[in-house]
Amino acid sequence: MPNERTKAAIETRQFLKTVLDAEDEIMWSLVRSLAFQLLRHYPLNADIDLSASTLPGVWTPPPNR
Repeated sequence: MPNERTKAAIETRQFLKTVLDAEDEIMWSLVRSLAFQLLRHYPLNADIDLSASTLPGVWTPPPNR
């Protein structure tokens, strides 16, 4: 479902940002490095919103926050 894809993408981005900002160093260096690499190319809400306007069968607009 389009709304589930949008929700998954947004929540994954939030998770990766949380991991990247973590201060604990218990095996976090590898996780944080991967999170940084993934976040560099992960879509922003504006990207998803634009995609939703052109591909409503794939994405739904993100909720306003």
